[in-house]
Amino acid sequence: MIQFADQKQEFNKRPTKIGRRSLSRSISQSSTDSYSSAASYTDSSDDETSPRDKQQKNSKGSSDFCVKNIKQAEFGRREIEIAEQEMPALMALRKRAQGEKPLAGAKIVGCTHITAQTAVLMETLGALGAQCRWAACNIYSTLNEVAAALAESGFPVFAWKGESEDDFWWCIDRCVNVEGWQPNMILDDGGDLTHWIYKKYPNMFKKIKGIVEESVTGVHRLYQLSKAGKLCVPAMNVNDSVTKQKFDNLYCCRESILDGLKRTTDMMFGGKQVVVCGYGEVGKGCCAALKAMGSIVYVTEIDPICALQACMDGFRLVKLNEVIRQVDIVITCTGNKNVVTREHLDRMKNSCIVCNMGHSNTEIDVASLRTPELTWERVRSQVDHVIWPDGKRIVLLAEGLVLFLPRAALPTFVLSITATTQALALIELYNAPEGRYKQDVYLLPKKMDEYVASLHLPTFDAHLTELTDEQAKYLGLNKNGPFKPNYYRCSSCRAQNCGIVEWLGWRDLIGHRIELG
Repeated sequence: MIQFADQKQEFNKRPTKIGRRSLSRSISQSSTDSYSSAASYTDSSDDETSPRDKQQKNSKGSSDFCVKNIKQAEFGRREIEIAEQEMPALMALRKRAQGEKPLAGAKIVGCTHITAQTAVLMETLGALGAQCRWAACNIYSTLNEVAAALAESGFPVFAWKGESEDDFWWCIDRCVNVEGWQPNMILDDGGDLTHWIYKKYPNMFKKIKGIVEESVTGVHRLYQLSKAGKLCVPAMNVNDSVTKQKFDNLYCCRESILDGLKRTTDMMFGGKQVVVCGYGEVGKGCCAALKAMGSIVYVTEIDPICALQACMDGFRLVKLNEVIRQVDIVITCTGNKNVVTREHLDRMKNSCIVCNMGHSNTEIDVASLRTPELTWERVRSQVDHVIWPDGKRIVLLAEGLVLFLPRAALPTFVLSITATTQALALIELYNAPEGRYKQDVYLLPKKMDEYVASLHLPTFDAHLTELTDEQAKYLGLNKNGPFKPNYYRCSSCRAQNCGIVEWLGWRDLIGHRIELG
């Protein structure tokens, strides 16, 4: 069963952060069983007073938010405006929704990374008619100025960079437990919010119409609930949609892995020996980027199909034990638990860099490093030396949390694809007639994957070729799609028809028809 944070903790009884660096446990309920550094802290330049101890109001007099500094709103607004330029599909949805509001009456509670890109999604949901309340799914990834900009524009946001575990759950609770407002939709990244509601406020699910989840960890938990017969509302698995797997996981990680490693370590990649644990879409992106920079890349994999792909892409398939003594960098991309164990950590060479690109922070057994004989030394924000008695040290990044969000710039255009898929999933679940979706986990139909992709093509001045009637008949396809079956990439999709198409109309934004198959 899913493990939860201790419900006996009292939110208001916590160590003060004034006058010292704030203590924290890395949290994503992706793993409450992994204890992270007591040396975590926000940037030293930040005001160290906890936002929970501040009385702040936006220019409209509202105090229904908790961010680091509301005065940073102007800077955050500029970042959001930059992101809007690289998120054409969400901007197109806003334009379409100027008249009709497909999310009118929706009350969405969200728990995601709070970045400029997520802000564009949140403001798009608002333009579509929804009311939103938001918390962060990661204690490091929040951009304080963006959170301030959202709070200034009227969004109840509860998040800041460098939250403690107590702060983390307090923020989620503030989003959910508010007088006179009850959510009827959930947008989650990691499962924290969903399971907090299950644990603390199960009666809320009587009015919740659906859950949209975008992470491996959160989706896995939804399937667990479904299998156990405890999933009481329909859920949409965005993570396994084609637009998430083939774009976000692959292209986003291909660019951000280099940026994250460079920002944290200033290292040169040429000639370095790297082992990438997992050759899914994230692993493929990481391997491709490192290979292109001249690194010698090894791959570990449990799936023979992915393993064969790695071999045919020119990578050496190994067991971690075979190369752990010689590699310079270890990167986990599996979403699993204890992929890198204490035994592996003990055998690593001096100055080996260890980081995680999967969502869960359980992949590296950081808890096993909390022993008296090992010394932790903070190098810079989210970079720690862990030093053995003989003087050997490893470089641990982001305390085992996902590297690319705290310490790397993410390609906004790729995130636009995932964010659009999330928006459409919310629209679909919210507007679906009773009976279309059971209490189970679904994927959006491939028609919507193709639609999301089509909205991004004009950016490249790309022109699709259209099938002739004869060609479509020969292939057995509707000439306007879908061109992939529902079992493409994942066979669990049971939604054959999609109400989003009815709202979007019969013609998409680049001129070719969208029809129900």
